[in-house]
Amino acid sequence: MGASGCGKSMTLRCIAGIDTPDKGRVVLDGETLFDSEKKINLPPQRRKVGYLFQSYALFPNMTVEKNILCGLYHEKDMRKKKRGLDEVAELLRLDGLLQHKPSQLSGGQQQRAALARILVNKPRLLMLDEPFSALDTHLRELLQIEMKALLGQYGGPVLMVTHSREEAYRLCSRIAVMNAGRILILKPTKALFADPESVIAAEISGCKNIAAAVRTGEYEVAVPDWGVSLTTAKPVRDDICAVGLRGHYFNPNAAQNRFPVKIFDETEEPFEWIIRFKYENQREDAVLWWRLAKDRKPQIMPEALGISPANIQLLYLEKECE
Repeated sequence: MGASGCGKSMTLRCIAGIDTPDKGRVVLDGETLFDSEKKINLPPQRRKVGYLFQSYALFPNMTVEKNILCGLYHEKDMRKKKRGLDEVAELLRLDGLLQHKPSQLSGGQQQRAALARILVNKPRLLMLDEPFSALDTHLRELLQIEMKALLGQYGGPVLMVTHSREEAYRLCSRIAVMNAGRILILKPTKALFADPESVIAAEISGCKNIAAAVRTGEYEVAVPDWGVSLTTAKPVRDDICAVGLRGHYFNPNAAQNRFPVKIFDETEEPFEWIIRFKYENQREDAVLWWRLAKDRKPQIMPEALGISPANIQLLYLEKECE
């Protein structure tokens, strides 16, 4: 995950051998695919890496069957080709669509056909470049669930680029956050959302309330822009630069980190309310977000909100992940 232009798709292209890095190494399962110093640069067809493009890149004049068989162009044994075709067609439920052209398929069927063309070649690594970006919201959510099941059957490692934190949360066991061509953090998914460690990672993971902070004690930080001091559950390092508070964790009944607030406005969403507020002693104009389910919205807005020390995210200066 990362902002547009940070190098996500370029990383996939370099692993696949479509683009050549200026320097460095690409190693997969102990095999060196690229090494600038040793002058190693295996061609894409020798890397055994599957790459699903955003556009799926199906050949429009070919049937689904012929598109899939393109993945086995190197195989001369017709019986092995037929067996490979039958296996992926059954896995991806394409049996009745093999004689269709891509234009006759839905978005989800096109995606499965493109995936079949890759999997028929039994890649060591499958790479997905924003595989759901071209789909509408309803279809995207359905296909994410379907894709998770299919990838489980594939069984191999998968590397996916996405802008969507919901997509990453549903599908990925680990997340790497990139910025300016560097990986800032690599963590198990739930651990990243719980403790993003940097401002960029906090923003990408959806935290709306972020402000500069300074250490005032082993378990305390001051947030000048909000006019509050917060007690934390984790020890605070000297190099802290900011804190993040997720909107869902504010609680009118919480006893800790509880301060008077002034409600700024309310925005209704299909299943939630966004209540924007300011702390009473806040210096800056920026408002904070409190998100809550519709059935939890109080009839009378509270005069104070608290948040558990465990939900104070401590954010530090970005360092490249080793």
